[in-house]
Amino acid sequence: MNLSNDKGSMSTASSSFVSDHFPAGLKVLVVDDDPTCLRILEKMLRTCLYEVTKCNRAEHALNLLRKNRSGYDIVISEVHMPDMDGFKLLEQVVLEMDLPVIMMSADDSKNLVMKGVTHGACDYLIKPVRIEALKNIWQHVVRKRKNEWKDIEQSGSVEEGGDRQPKPSEEPDYSSSGNEGIGIGIGIARLLFLS
Repeated sequence: MNLSNDKGSMSTASSSFVSDHFPAGLKVLVVDDDPTCLRILEKMLRTCLYEVTKCNRAEHALNLLRKNRSGYDIVISEVHMPDMDGFKLLEQVVLEMDLPVIMMSADDSKNLVMKGVTHGACDYLIKPVRIEALKNIWQHVVRKRKNEWKDIEQSGSVEEGGDRQPKPSEEPDYSSSGNEGIGIGIGIARLLFLS
């Protein structure tokens, strides 16, 4: 699902990004040194129909990401790991790959959560992680892609050949009457990626 910054391939990437089964197939890399937590997370993520790669060491996860940048859509990482601090992994992923990263820990201290968010994490999950939280991680990927496309659109695209700024009237209305949820989110995702 990784989208190239090549503007010419943007429309091809966007049409292949969202299928009728989205968010099934979301490519998730899970990093945790606790084998029990890793197995439980893998099972829950597979229940959500995501493609899961698991790592028990942050350095191994970073090597996987470097070798195959387009192989993952999102990373979920434990904060406390012996080989590399989860925040160091977060920092490297944000700098090198610009993928959404979700931090997780049994430690729910305000300072730790704040550190995760200020260092670039898109979310912070408290263990034990609930499947309801995992069902919605695709929203971070959609949000990231939307922002990337907005930046490309504002800088002008090859097809349009100019500095086209979107007009307010061109923006679809995503408001709802309190009926927010996955169904609306998927509808928004389809609008964003099929346009």
